[in-house]
Amino acid sequence: MAKGDKFYFENFAASAALSKKAAVYLVECLEGYNPDNIETMLQKMHEIEHTADIKKHEMNDALAKAFVTPVDREDLDMLSHNLDHVTDSIEEIIQKFYIYNIRTVEPAVIEFAKKLVKSCELLCTLMEEFENFKRSKKIHELIVELNDNEEECDKLYLSSMRELTKNASDVLTVISWREIFECFEASADACEHVSDCVGTVIMKNT
Repeated sequence: MAKGDKFYFENFAASAALSKKAAVYLVECLEGYNPDNIETMLQKMHEIEHTADIKKHEMNDALAKAFVTPVDREDLDMLSHNLDHVTDSIEEIIQKFYIYNIRTVEPAVIEFAKKLVKSCELLCTLMEEFENFKRSKKIHELIVELNDNEEECDKLYLSSMRELTKNASDVLTVISWREIFECFEASADACEHVSDCVGTVIMKNT
């Protein structure tokens, strides 16, 4: 692989690491949740998201200038976009807590956040392996594991929504938590979309 090609894979690895950082910070926020500190949470999470945006812009600039890329330019762009979306979607969770003035945190929310950390950890490992995708013996296993974790998130989403509609005392509570759980589900889906994208690149290039 050409020396210049390492930039793309290093950028992907750095982007995945930022997604993991956002997910870990989300767990930290929720385990010690204090609604009076929500603006600080927003600011810190946005700093992570902004750094992820910079990585995406760096990728865009590199692709615009590149004559030859290690795989199709469109695939690199798609993967960069999907990785950035993971961090964006995690930030949106904290934004919903702010918008709806959430005062307390349900245990299921912390469980969901920890599952997002697991997905992001798998993404980090996947991106570390991606540079050697033609020889790696781990990538397929990682893709399957990410898909399995997303299915666990689906089940948690369904059970959480059912409990919400059974036990909520007012419409605003239902609406608020429904949107929060939908954001969690979207974050899990975003992680899976990255793994699907990697699978597509491998299929096209091996």
